[in-house]
Amino acid sequence: MQKSLKCLSLLLAYPSTEIQNEIEALGTALEADGQLNGAALDALAPLMARYADADIWDLQESYVELFDRSRTLSLNLFEHLHGESRERGSAMVDLLETYRSGGFDLETSELPDHLPVLLEYLSTRPVGEVRELLVDASHILGALHTRLTRRSSPYAGVFAALLSIAGVALDEATSPELVAEPDDDPNDLEALDADPNAGCPQVRDMLANMDTPPAAARSQLTGAGNA
Repeated sequence: MQKSLKCLSLLLAYPSTEIQNEIEALGTALEADGQLNGAALDALAPLMARYADADIWDLQESYVELFDRSRTLSLNLFEHLHGESRERGSAMVDLLETYRSGGFDLETSELPDHLPVLLEYLSTRPVGEVRELLVDASHILGALHTRLTRRSSPYAGVFAALLSIAGVALDEATSPELVAEPDDDPNDLEALDADPNAGCPQVRDMLANMDTPPAAARSQLTGAGNA
């Protein structure tokens, strides 16, 4: 399972020539790890093929338009639960403490709730803990899968794979509240200017001045998701 989670983390990261050059090896590792069934591997095939065939600049442009210019497709999980409220900052402080208590050092400029970061952490954890946390996040993963499918994006396959690892069927992962939220228009520059990641500085300040006792990452995803 560790190999599968690492591979899926890379597939959700910002595209690079290094990832593109290793895409065949990633596919081989996913098959060899044995964590994904045939349907999940088939769901990943379009993204693997795009990585193999597309120009790196096209891959990067598509990635930015999807995940960086659309709040409803954000890979920062707490964005979907808390928006840019202070609750999101507190949840991420707790998540960062969970990482540290598990011996995982966050060596990236990304926030702790960034999905590729979470998957990298989970690749170091026991199987039961991995599945438990993915189940708790399944309503977010399912919403992202639905939204990406609407846009005919091959990235939908990554979320199908994550739900497969969690043992959650796609139809069971549907969150009516999240799915009902209108998709952002990445070309709506006025909307983008109105909220240019407004909460991030506040969140980073909270992380830099941590004084909150640690709490489990699972409680953050579960409790917030049921709010």
